Amino acid sequence: MDTRFPFVDWFRNSSPYINAHRGRTFVILIEGEAVSEGRGEQLIQDLALLHTLGVRLVVVLGIRPQVNAALEAASITPRRHHGRWVADDAIMERVERVAAEQRLWLEARLSLGLPNSPLHGVEMTAVSGNLVMAKPLGVRDGVDFARSGEVRRVRETAISGLLEQGSLVLLPPLGYSSTGEVFDLDAAEVAQKVATALAADKLILLGEAKGLFDAQGQLQRQLTPDEASGWLDETSPGDEAHRHLGAACAAARHGVARTHLLSWRDHDALLGELFTRDGVGTMISRHRYEQLRAAEVADVGGLLELLEPLERRGMLVPRSRERLEYEIDDYVVIERDGMVIGCAALHPFPDASMGELACVAVHVDYRGGARGDLLLGEVERRARRLGLDSLFALTTHTSHWFFEHGFGAADLSDLPPLKRDTYNHARQSKVLIKPLV
Repeated sequence: MDTRFPFVDWFRNSSPYINAHRGRTFVILIEGEAVSEGRGEQLIQDLALLHTLGVRLVVVLGIRPQVNAALEAASITPRRHHGRWVADDAIMERVERVAAEQRLWLEARLSLGLPNSPLHGVEMTAVSGNLVMAKPLGVRDGVDFARSGEVRRVRETAISGLLEQGSLVLLPPLGYSSTGEVFDLDAAEVAQKVATALAADKLILLGEAKGLFDAQGQLQRQLTPDEASGWLDETSPGDEAHRHLGAACAAARHGVARTHLLSWRDHDALLGELFTRDGVGTMISRHRYEQLRAAEVADVGGLLELLEPLERRGMLVPRSRERLEYEIDDYVVIERDGMVIGCAALHPFPDASMGELACVAVHVDYRGGARGDLLLGEVERRARRLGLDSLFALTTHTSHWFFEHGFGAADLSDLPPLKRDTYNHARQSKVLIKPLV
């Protein structure tokens, strides 16, 4: 294979996502550390690319490290309680100044269009304003939080109108009250509330961590809010992990389709998460994007594509489109982000109280993740619901996998009469049986 231009294959594989993301609304939180550590320029280029591909962008800009630096320079030590600082007038003076400076910096970078630069020829209009209404945190545990606040309301109609005009909406972590005050807000809360109000397609939180990892150090690609709550319990209020994970779970429970936890330290994280099937971080979603379910007629095309390589190698008996459509109710599939990556079939023989486990297949890119076990378990549950006493399988290549999962060698005479009469002697498939009782 000619690999002179490896990006060409990546570009071809990303085309479904380019189409899928066009016209969608993404709310993206960029924590202040990304800018202070020099990652801002690259992220702005990625934002510009998303804009040119038709993505509607709302960017929430964190400013915590910049404000901390300003407070340190002024010899101000803020009082903290439950992870939030008490924003008195002296602190708010620095918060407002830093927010304005960061907004102007970002707007200037989005306007950069010099020849031979990544933003050449890209015109982006960044708009900010009083788009998030706030209320004070008030007095909690005897502590008056002064001008530290929380989101009261998002002006989603105004934001949607700006997005319809092709503008990028930029939101600092500030909120405005009906009495004309300005409040310091948590950037992760702003991002979550805005994403929820807009019913955004994605909420993307760019922080320090690459995602969530289990006790064995394995990255968790996808979790439901309930599954992620265990990680949330291990964090402390005010920590970035706590703020991001709390926002992700809240967004998922309130209608945001997918929330992504990514690291700004990874230069490829944003585009890698959005334009590859598996992504690079952790996604929080109310509904799993990889699911085991009953097959439907609409899956036949995906089944044909999955099975064809195995049929070509002689591992499976070829199945026509017509046969798959006729037997579709016998199949279960594993779907991952719209792609059929695994399947199995249960063909019942009720007169013999047996069922045939057939057509067990997992896409080559997704083997080794216990998906075969998952398919077998579902077929066994179906068989038991039908009152069958055993499963049988015919195989030429994978007998050891069946042995490892409780099947034993059997004779042709042990098969149901109808299956025995149609046995293909040319293939010389091994007969394996597993009792279910």
